[in-house]
Amino acid sequence: MRIEQLTCSIGAELVGFNLATAINDDGLFAEIRNLLLEHKVLFLRDQDFSRAEHVAFAERFGALEDHPVAGSHPDHPGLVQIYKSPESPADRYENAWHSDASWREVPPFGSVLRCVECPPVGGDTMWANMGLAYANLPAHIKAQIEGLRARHSIEASFGAAMPIEKRLALKAQFPDAEHPVVRTHPETGEKILYVNAFTTHFTNFHTPERVRFGQDANPGAGDLLRYLISQANIPEYQVRWRWKPNSVAIWDNRATQHYAVMDYPACHRKMERAGIIGDKPY
Repeated sequence: MRIEQLTCSIGAELVGFNLATAINDDGLFAEIRNLLLEHKVLFLRDQDFSRAEHVAFAERFGALEDHPVAGSHPDHPGLVQIYKSPESPADRYENAWHSDASWREVPPFGSVLRCVECPPVGGDTMWANMGLAYANLPAHIKAQIEGLRARHSIEASFGAAMPIEKRLALKAQFPDAEHPVVRTHPETGEKILYVNAFTTHFTNFHTPERVRFGQDANPGAGDLLRYLISQANIPEYQVRWRWKPNSVAIWDNRATQHYAVMDYPACHRKMERAGIIGDKPY
């Protein structure tokens, strides 16, 4: 296996390696996990494995979770099929910088995503290093956001276009989660900027230290949140991956955000993702 770093800040490609061989090889899997912690997202080409092998490899990281809106393959629980066809309506959730399911109280550890079919050009996915995004914040911003917490909502994202009864039922099933604005990576100890497209507002901004009069709370809090969310847009924190059939990406959802570029015409684009249950941010 050869490791090719793709940018100075995030991402590495594993070359000459069959991912399925790590299912039953503890030493090899441990090496992959360490590489994931180092590079935050790993890429592979020409991975022609079965759905059962896809699930088995992902389960080496932990138990898999379903998605309440997308659903799973009927024979492989936890393997979410993200399928687009020429008849599919435009998706407005993947083409925004986000950390998967941050609206959960316990967001995912990460995912193993495989391309089944894709357009010959377009449909790339980008990832951003949110540890670096935090590290490079100005000192006064770091001081301002210390101890801040924010809400993340499935209702205001996936639920927004639903009829109100269905939307409220979704919110009842998944109440808005509250997380620290800066989370600590549970394995590396790295500080991670943890706000994204699912984040709606701060929950503890309105304090005497931050607000002299009510006017300071709004737009002050909103401006700060928009500034923090925009950090994922900085190209120096990013890597961009061009998909081909049987390409695979493995990412640490705790330390990254990603963006599915929707620059392709109506076509068939089939992706299968195994999402791994994570840990409660702190």
